[in-house]
Formats: sequence, C-alpha cells, structure tokens
Amino acid sequence: MPRLFVSSATFCAALALSVFANPAPVAADNGLVGSYLAARQASSFSDYQAAADYYTRALVRDSSNPSLLQSALISQMAVGNLDAAVPIARRLRSASGGNQLAEVVLLADQIRRQDHEALFADYDAGRETGPLVDGLVKAWAHLDQGDVSEALSAFDTLGEDTDFAAFAFYHKALALALVGDFEGADRLFAADDGSGFRQTRRGVMAHAEVLGQLERFDDALALLDLAFGADPDPAIAQIRARLEAGETPPFDLVTSPSDGMAEVFFTVAGVLNNEADDTYTLIYSRIAEALSPRHTDAILLSAALLERQNQYELATAAYNRIPRADPAFHLAEMGRAEALRASGKIEAAIEVLEQLAKSYADLPDVHRALGDLLRGEERYDAASRAYDAAIAALPMEDPTHWVLYYVRGITHERGDRWPEAEADFRKALDLEPDQPQVLNYLGYSYLEKQTNYKEALSMIERAVAARPNDGYIVDSLGWALYRLGRYEEAVAPMERAAALMPVDPVVNDHLGDVYWAVGRKIEAEFQWRRALSFEPEEDEATRIRRKLEVGLDVVLAEEGADPIAVANDG
Repeated sequence: MPRLFVSSATFCAALALSVFANPAPVAADNGLVGSYLAARQASSFSDYQAAADYYTRALVRDSSNPSLLQSALISQMAVGNLDAAVPIARRLRSASGGNQLAEVVLLADQIRRQDHEALFADYDAGRETGPLVDGLVKAWAHLDQGDVSEALSAFDTLGEDTDFAAFAFYHKALALALVGDFEGADRLFAADDGSGFRQTRRGVMAHAEVLGQLERFDDALALLDLAFGADPDPAIAQIRARLEAGETPPFDLVTSPSDGMAEVFFTVAGVLNNEADDTYTLIYSRIAEALSPRHTDAILLSAALLERQNQYELATAAYNRIPRADPAFHLAEMGRAEALRASGKIEAAIEVLEQLAKSYADLPDVHRALGDLLRGEERYDAASRAYDAAIAALPMEDPTHWVLYYVRGITHERGDRWPEAEADFRKALDLEPDQPQVLNYLGYSYLEKQTNYKEALSMIERAVAARPNDGYIVDSLGWALYRLGRYEEAVAPMERAAALMPVDPVVNDHLGDVYWAVGRKIEAEFQWRRALSFEPEEDEATRIRRKLEVGLDVVLAEEGADPIAVANDG
C-alpha cells in the first residue's frame, strides 16, 4: 500500500491517542454500578448502542464524572449521534478542564452550525485537537467566511511542516478548485511526488475533475486509466463518460467549505484506518458523515469499521444510508450482504447479491461477490454460474482477471468437473504465469489425482519460491516429493510446513505419512494422533484411525495404492 501523506507513527503522535486510555473506576452508588458495569461490558464487545444506553443511565446518577462522560461520548459518536454527543462533550469539557475528544466533538458541532465566531474564539482560548486537524479546519473556516487569501495562507503555513505538507497542499488544491482556480489546483496536483494524496481514489477523482474543467479531456482520461485500469466502478465510469463525450464534468468532490472540513476528518480516518484503534478511527469517519451527509466514502468506511468489530446491525444501517441512485450503491449492497453473511443470515445475503446482480449485470465484481458467497457455502454449481457471469461481463482481458478463472476453477474442481477446472487453472496461468496460488492448487490437484507428478512438482517448486513461508504451499512441496517416492527429501519441507501450520490436521497427517515412509514409525503415529486432535474432516479422521490401527502400508494396500517402496514417477 502506498505511503499516504505521513507515517502513521508521526500522525498518531500528532493526534494524541491518549484520549482512549482506560477510564478510571467509578465508585459504586446505589443503581450506578449496575449501569456502569453493563456499559463497560457492552463497550468491551464494541456494542456501541447498548453502551450508549447504559452510560446514559449511569450519567443520570453521576452527571459530572469525567470517566463516565468520556465513555458515553465515545459510544454516542460511535453510533453516529452527534446531537446526543454535543451536550455530553460540553459537560466533559467543564468537568475535566480540557479534553481532546470533547474538543473534537464541539469543533464538529461548530463546523456543522457554521458558528465561526465560537470556533475561532475557542481556538483563541487555547483549544487543541491536534496540529493537523486544527490547521486544516482553520484554513477552511477562513474560506467559509469568504477570506480566500487568509485561507490559502493558512494552508501554506501548515505545509511548512514536512509531516503535514501533503495534507495541506491536497486541501489547498481542493480549496482552489472550489473557488474556481483550476489552474492553481492542477499545479498542486501535478506537483505531487507520488507519495501522497494523488494516489488515493478521491485525489485521482478530484484531479480528473480539475483537468476536465480545464478541458484537458485526454489528460484526465489518461489519469483515470492509469489509476483504475479497464474496470472502473460506476462513479469513475460516470466521469469517464463525460470526458469521452467532450463534456466538462462538475467539480463536486467538495461543493462548500463545510464539505472541505468533512474531508479533513475523512482524511484523518483514512490514515488511521488499520493503524489505530478502530473506535478512534470510527469517530473521525462519523464526524465526516455528520458534516457532509452525502460523503459516501465516509459512510462506507464507517460501515466497514463497524463490520470489522462485529457490529453488523449498525454496519447494515450505515450501508442502508447509501441511496440507490448513488454510484456507490452496489458497494453498499455488497457490504450489506457481507454483514448479513457474517451475522449468520446466509439466505438474506444471497438474496441481496442475486438482486444486485440483476441490476448491475455489467459489473464483474457484483457477480464475483455472489460467486464467492455461494462457494463459501459449498454451492459449487451456483457459484460457477455466478463466475460465468462475472467473466462474461469483463470488458477486455487483463492479467488481473486471473483470479476469476482461478475461483471458477475451484468450483469446477469441487463440483467434480475436472476438465473444466483444469482449463480454468491453465487460463489463470496464461494470464499470470507465476501466480503461486494457482500453481499450488493445480499442482496439488495433480498429486491428489495421481497424475502429472513431475509437472506438479515443478509448479509447486515455483510456488514455494514465490511464497516460502506459506504453510499450505510448503506442505504441497513435501507431498509432491512423497508422491514421487523421494521420501527422504520430503521430510524437511513437511517438517517446515508443520512448523508453519502446527495445528492443521492435513499437514500433520501428511508429516506422519512421510515419517512412516522413512521408517520413523513412532513419530508417524505421534503426528497422526496430533492430526486427530485438530478435528479433521470425518473421512480423513476415519483414515487416520485406520493407520493407527494397522499402519500406512496396510491402508495403502486396502486402497489399492502403490506401496511405500514404489516410487510414483508417473
């Protein structure tokens, strides 16, 4: 992933993450302790709605407790309730004499109400939410007051700090475009050194819109092609269609200074994502939503964060906020389907994707999502049909499409349609010749079918060279050598595979077979018992038990397979 603006360590330090330190204990007082403990329990599971309810009850008994106030504030912001959070933030500011989270929430409220007087008064009084957010918000607030010169000066001042320069000039470019200076915006976008905002989806879209405003349609199309390739999503496709028709696309990434300030909080959330506490990140994406309800990317990020924390109802509610007319509607529906699947509502998830596939028949990703869900449910025939539709919807063949042939090949293989599976795996390798997943899957399949052993070994060796620490692939190498009768050579890779995947039943079973083949029968029986302890599939467990009873040689004879002493060099 490209470096986005500034290192996460620098960024997190600038934001002062200490706001989420564990709250101090709350003294028991009649009914207070029950609500408090229930709230803490809910918080431990990221059950924000329940936590918000319980903390609110606890605050009735102890309305000025800073610990309760902060926890209640976190919960209300996590569910996206800025209206409920603001009075709590005011009380927390008063009770604690200064609290970063409270200041962030109060700042968001002032931005939403366009209360510039209060916003700047609080800054004059010493408010600090972090140098990056404060610097960007002040600049946008000046612009909202109509003072373009002061706003641009503020962006430049923030840009003097090398840690924040990319942020500052990205937002300055947006501000310039907003006031109609598209030449100035383009200069900033074009000057980017490749380590910052132009690598983000929104940065590319903004620059393309700026180029469109300058009627540099070919340059804009080239930029979109470079960033998004041959399969643009509907939002990008809409911009492309206008450009190809020689029409000027509107600059609508930000349509007001308030949108610009929402972009500040979304920018922060995007950098924090996967780097900081999910709850902390969620608060910033929720603020971006509150400041710009049309900010689809912020809504999708909030939903993804909630889903990651197993808050599927809240995630679904967020996805449901994306209107059908929005270009990102299909992404919201795909996210909603995943949330339904994760919460155990499989049939509902399938129904969502089936309906989506009808409405977005030209989007390969929609059909692939349906195929992936059906494949996970072992409905291989239906999954194959979904992948058929995905491949049929591809606008042109591209090396990145190997994955569609690969997953369709898996469904054919699992559905006992080996000729079709082999053809798909071969096609995937035509598109991506050294793809280790495909090399391993096809090579291992040959081993299991007891054919093409030498080619299988070559494929798996290439896969191991690409991914030497992948336990499944290293296991395949050991198993290929075992199948070829090269038992002594098989020991080292099989032992390494077991070290990489110590609780995998198949790997431990394979290691037992290899040990048996080289005469280490006590160790073989130990590995088979280990494999049984890791709950293998029932047919595998039955075979392992039989090996423990009579030994591998007898089991192979019973199965009509070649004995250990014979090298399988088919």
